[in-house]
Amino acid sequence: MTGQTPPKPTQTPSEVGRADQLDRADGNAVAADAGALARRRAHMTRASILVMTAFVGSKLVGLLRERAVAHAFGASPELDAYVAAFRIPDLLFTLIAGGALISAFLPVFSEALAREDEEAARRLASGLTGLALLSTAVLGGIAALAAPWLISQLIAPQFTAAQQALTVSLMRVVLLSTLVFAVSGIQMGILNAYQHFLTPAIAPIVYNLGILFGALALAPRLGIHGLAWGAVIGALGHLLVKLPSLRQHGFRYRLGLALDSRELRLVLHLMWPRVLGLGTVQAIFIVNTNLASGLPGGSLSALNYAWVLAQMPQTILGTAIATVAFPTLAELAARGDRDGLRSTAVGALEIMLALSLPAAVALAMLGGPAIAVLLQTGRFDQQAADATLFALRMFALGLMGQVAFEIVARLFYAQKDTLTVLYIAVSALAVNVVLAYLLVGPLAQGGLALANSIAVTFEVLLGLWLLHRRLGGMGLGRLASTLLRTGLAASLMAIAIAIVLVGLPALETTWLGARPPIGSPMLRGLITAGLGGTVGGLVFLGAGLWLDLPHLRPTVARMRLRSKAHG
Repeated sequence: MTGQTPPKPTQTPSEVGRADQLDRADGNAVAADAGALARRRAHMTRASILVMTAFVGSKLVGLLRERAVAHAFGASPELDAYVAAFRIPDLLFTLIAGGALISAFLPVFSEALAREDEEAARRLASGLTGLALLSTAVLGGIAALAAPWLISQLIAPQFTAAQQALTVSLMRVVLLSTLVFAVSGIQMGILNAYQHFLTPAIAPIVYNLGILFGALALAPRLGIHGLAWGAVIGALGHLLVKLPSLRQHGFRYRLGLALDSRELRLVLHLMWPRVLGLGTVQAIFIVNTNLASGLPGGSLSALNYAWVLAQMPQTILGTAIATVAFPTLAELAARGDRDGLRSTAVGALEIMLALSLPAAVALAMLGGPAIAVLLQTGRFDQQAADATLFALRMFALGLMGQVAFEIVARLFYAQKDTLTVLYIAVSALAVNVVLAYLLVGPLAQGGLALANSIAVTFEVLLGLWLLHRRLGGMGLGRLASTLLRTGLAASLMAIAIAIVLVGLPALETTWLGARPPIGSPMLRGLITAGLGGTVGGLVFLGAGLWLDLPHLRPTVARMRLRSKAHG
């Protein structure tokens, strides 16, 4: 079929009139659909900017948190114990009330709201909250009792006995925050389904403030335990900050598990593959911690610092855009709008690629100055900085994959398909574990980071190939063109940054001669990172406009209009 309507042999004037009316109606419908699509994209753009701004705020507070932690503990065996203490609590949160639950919950909850069945939506959210809280309490209690065995046999078998005992003590404190997050995680899904993104985006800022309080106020008296109690305080703030928004949307919790709810049973059915899929991610962290426990003291801390820094662009670019896009993807999938689903996803991926590649270049080239500014203080010495930078550069190689998979995974979840993501994740886990064992010997913590980057790149390529087959195309030509043009612009950006990195020391030597350099490592790092980032960013912007990267020219035009309006 060609999609064209065959002509009628004859038509009366009245039939012609009706045909004209139908043509106008069809034209109005097309215009309405186009208008709805434009409004949807405009809403997603505004919401993405809002969430990205909040995520930037969260990451800035997170960097202050990391600087306070670095000042107090550097890259030390006690901080290694603190990092290791989060592995089991993070596993419980991820499996019970984290991404696994939200990915299955949001499409079902959104569908109930779409059919205006508020009662079913409330029963689902309340029952799921009670079930998550009960499950976390039971499994968290078991984990607390079994902590000595878990640490010595699974998490950090090559730690010293004193390190293992410290890790056990810290883990039991951190488990309290997991209990709080069992409720707070579901809150985020509820608010996102209502297209409310502000307070869920602010909540991580509050959590980071809690840990910052622990580092500054509690650690001087409680040592490393002060950080653990700061995490508990931050988790409570993460929960409480969202309560007013829930009340504003008329949501009220009801006691009970609602096990007879059809929607709840559907969520649990959709959830278990996602549980196993995210379990593979946590398994990678556990394997990395296990292997890093045999490296020199501070290696696990350096790996964790590098991961935190690498997560900043990933969260701002990937998680922010995907968080805003997910409700729209779920709505389009529920309506069976495959073209809209594909178009929305490809558009989001184009933006992600156009932003994540230059971010990866900046991360790799300006990571040293950034570490000097953000972390090099107190007990965090040059050796710790070098170890962190090596791991950071290895993580930068996988940044595009990390960012792109945020939307690839949600595209499957929007279609209520969690099994495919599980198969992809298990495949990536196998690649990651094998590479981690092969690379940790020659490259230490850098090998663990490189294994992760290779595995996530494999993961996103496999996901895109499967989506291409399922949806009858995924705009791979468009994505390849965007990647090629972005790569050219990022290459010019890299050259500009390299000129700054080489030129600044030469100028310093010329001006100062044999005298010592001006300022502290932090000041020099700030000048280098600021100048290199500014020059590189301007070169990328100019090259991007010249190469017509997606959405760049309209964004710049809107910024100019707003500047003129405010001027």
